[in-house]
Amino acid sequence: CQPLCHRTQSQPLSAGPAAPERPEPPRLPLWQRAAVAGAVAGLAGAGWLYLRREKERRLRQRRLRDLRALALGQGDFQLQDTSGAPRSRADLLGRWVLLYFGFTHCPDVCPEELEKLCRAVELLEAVPGLPPVQPLFITVDPARDDAAALGRYLRDFHPRLQGLTGTEEQVRAAAGAFRVYVSAGPPDPDGDYVVDHSVLTFLLGPDGLVRDCYGRSRTAEELAKSVRGHMESYEPLPPG
Repeated sequence: CQPLCHRTQSQPLSAGPAAPERPEPPRLPLWQRAAVAGAVAGLAGAGWLYLRREKERRLRQRRLRDLRALALGQGDFQLQDTSGAPRSRADLLGRWVLLYFGFTHCPDVCPEELEKLCRAVELLEAVPGLPPVQPLFITVDPARDDAAALGRYLRDFHPRLQGLTGTEEQVRAAAGAFRVYVSAGPPDPDGDYVVDHSVLTFLLGPDGLVRDCYGRSRTAEELAKSVRGHMESYEPLPPG
């Protein structure tokens, strides 16, 4: 029985009709290609900026939880300003505050830290729309830093810099509320002495809670940037 049809080696397979060539898509003009590339780069940049800000926000929230666990600044205090008026922690509510503990006889560290703090305040004052920051100095040496001495010392740093002093017990309570270490050294033959203390600047939010703290290595620009970030992401913490 023979097949109805068959091929032999002498009968090559037909390739069939050639497929039509696809026309190349039209190329966009150069200005349109540049616009598309710019849009893609802009989206990538916006995405990176969002991720960076989100990371910074999460870091701030984590730091807030850690600081709150330490209960920094939670205790009340009763002090006096340079005019002799009584001041307490309640007077700081509703304002952003940069607070530093130090003493007027400090030879170098305290003046440097106060200059840095006040410079950060000036940088923030130059940004339109930001709430004002209250610079605040609490002495750890009330025996020598009475109201008059504080007033003379602080007027050379910033016109809005406030100073607080009090009795030994009152100052100790204020420093303890922020867990600031204070220890007066032995006096020299002239009666002069140095007070060893924690070198920290505290940021208090309008709710009165410590929002951040900065060591000596931080610059004025870094302080201002951090404070601005806290301002822009500020949300009062729930109780508890």
